[in-house]
Amino acid sequence: MNHLKHWLEQRADEQVAMLRQLVQVPSDNPPGDGIAHAQCATECLEKLGFEVEQHPVPSALCRQHGLQRVTNLVVRHRFGPGPVVALNAHGDVVPAGGGWSKDPYGGEVDQGWLYGRGAAVSKSDFVTYAYALKALIDTQALETGSVELHFTYDEETGGFTGPAWLLSEGISRPDYAVCAAFSYQVITAHNGCLHLEVVLEGRSAHAAWHHTGSDAIEASLPVLSALYRYRETLAEKVSAYPGVNAPSLVVGTIEGGINTNVVPDRVVMTIDRRIIPEESPDVIEQELRSVIEAAVPESAIRVSIQRRLLAKPFTSTPDSEKVASLFASEAQKVLGVPVGTGAMPLYTDARHYSEAGVPTIMYGAGPKDPLDANGHRADERVPVHLLTDAALVVANSLKRLLA
Repeated sequence: MNHLKHWLEQRADEQVAMLRQLVQVPSDNPPGDGIAHAQCATECLEKLGFEVEQHPVPSALCRQHGLQRVTNLVVRHRFGPGPVVALNAHGDVVPAGGGWSKDPYGGEVDQGWLYGRGAAVSKSDFVTYAYALKALIDTQALETGSVELHFTYDEETGGFTGPAWLLSEGISRPDYAVCAAFSYQVITAHNGCLHLEVVLEGRSAHAAWHHTGSDAIEASLPVLSALYRYRETLAEKVSAYPGVNAPSLVVGTIEGGINTNVVPDRVVMTIDRRIIPEESPDVIEQELRSVIEAAVPESAIRVSIQRRLLAKPFTSTPDSEKVASLFASEAQKVLGVPVGTGAMPLYTDARHYSEAGVPTIMYGAGPKDPLDANGHRADERVPVHLLTDAALVVANSLKRLLA
C-alpha cells in the first residue's frame, strides 16, 4: 500500500480549501506588498503543524527593487543526516487586469478547475509542497535528509529580495532545489530576460511654432523601426533546449507628451528582450544599446538607457538532469501519462538557486501545457486533482532522492 498516496487522497479537500484561501488574499506586484498574504500563508502552515520562520527584507532593499514590503517564509524539517532540498514557490502575482469570467480573487471551483489570480502562478505550489512535506512527516517515510519550504514574494520583479536574498544572507544553504513550474512537465532550463528603459528628451514648444521645439515622439519613430527590424533577425537564433525556441523582443510601454497643443519633449519606452540559454546577457545588452543609439536622429534629442532588470538564463547541469529524470519517472507513475523534461521561454526564481551552484529543477501542479493554466491572463486556473497528484509526485521523488 502506498501510504503517501493514501494520506494525500484523504486530505484532497483540505488542499483545495487551502489554495482557495491563498487566492482570496490579494498579493499583487506591483505594488509589491505581500505582508497580508505572508500572514495568511503562515496561518495555513501553522495549522498543518509547521513552525514558520518569517524573514522580513530590509526596507531599503525593497525600495531598490520597486517593492513596498517583503517577508519571506521558511519552514524546515530534518528527517536525519543528509542533503537539504528546498521547495520554492512565490506568492506575489501580477495584477488581475480585465476580461475575467470569474472573480479573480474568489478561488471559485468550476468543472474541476480552481480559478483566481495566482492559482497557477504559483500559490498552488504553496499547497503542493506543504502537503508533500507533511505527508512525508506523518507517514514516517524518511529517516535521512532535510526539506525546506521557501515561500517568497517578489518573483514577478526578479526574485532579488526572495530566493536571491535568502541565499546571499545564508538563511538557507540547500543541496538541491525544486521550484514552481505551473506544468507537470519537469523543467530544467529557461530563458533569461533583459528589461531596458529608454528615454528620449527633446524640447517643448507651442504647437503653432512647432519648428522651435525638438519632437521626442517624432524621434522615437526611427528607434522603434530599428528595434522591430532587429527583432526580425532574432528568429535566426534557435536554442538547443526544446521549448525555448528563439529569442524575442517586445516594446512593452510608451509614454510621452505634455498636451495636444505642445511639441512633446519626452518619450519613455520600456523593452523586454528574452535571452536564450546560449546567449551572453552582457553581449545582448550592449547589442541592444547599440541598435537604439544608432537610430536616434542627429537633432536636439538626448537619449538615455537604463537597465531595469536582468534575469540570467537558467540552464541544466548533470546533477540537475539526474534529479529531473527522477521526478519525471515518478510523475509518469502517478499521472499515468508520458512526462518528459524540457525548457520554458520565460524566467523564474529557479535561476537564483542554479546561479548559487544548487542543482535545480522546476516541477509543479499545473496542466501539461502551461498555456492552459492562463498564467498572467484572465481566468488563471489550475486543475484541482493535480494538487494531490503533484504533491504525491514531489513526496515520492523526495523519498527516493533523500533515501
